[in-house]
Amino acid sequence: MNFKNALLSVLIIEVGIALLAVINYGVTIEALQAVTRFSGRTSLVIFSLIFLFQRHDFIKIHSILSQYYFLIFAIAHAIHLVELLSYVSLSGVHLVPYRVAGGFLAYAFIFAMPWFQQRHEQSKLSSKQFSILTLLYLYYVWLIFFMTYLSRVQGSSLNAGGSYAEHITLLGWVAVMLGIKLSDQISKKTFRPPSK
Repeated sequence: MNFKNALLSVLIIEVGIALLAVINYGVTIEALQAVTRFSGRTSLVIFSLIFLFQRHDFIKIHSILSQYYFLIFAIAHAIHLVELLSYVSLSGVHLVPYRVAGGFLAYAFIFAMPWFQQRHEQSKLSSKQFSILTLLYLYYVWLIFFMTYLSRVQGSSLNAGGSYAEHITLLGWVAVMLGIKLSDQISKKTFRPPSK
């Protein structure tokens, strides 16, 4: 898939989420909360594809999200961030700085990663450096998703919306993602052909 089609797909999904929220809740704070919630889940789906298939031999991430998959995720998550900040501002939710610091760092990483990819393609960043950055990015953003849904399951994330069953399912999926990723990496090391 090319970049324009991947971006258009993300935008159509985001607009669809907004329309469904307005249809179900009207133009209300509840609608904005629903938009924010499901936009975040859209981001999770995109990140899941990158996390699981970024260096996969059989399923090519380029065919799903274009070669600029980091940028596609950054755009989707930027939309989610705008919605989240709008909801926080309009609903009067008070953010605790130390609790959002980890998420802020994740956003910075998410927005920087397309630039790192571009520098790598321009040979301004070595393959080794880019691999290290990619590894840090994947596991740190994974950790933020995990901690987000863990806090919702524990009930410490107020005004999150959604049911307990949804939060358990999403936390379970994020945990399964890690299991798939680690087992894939172990199998690649185990069955790597001997070097000549």
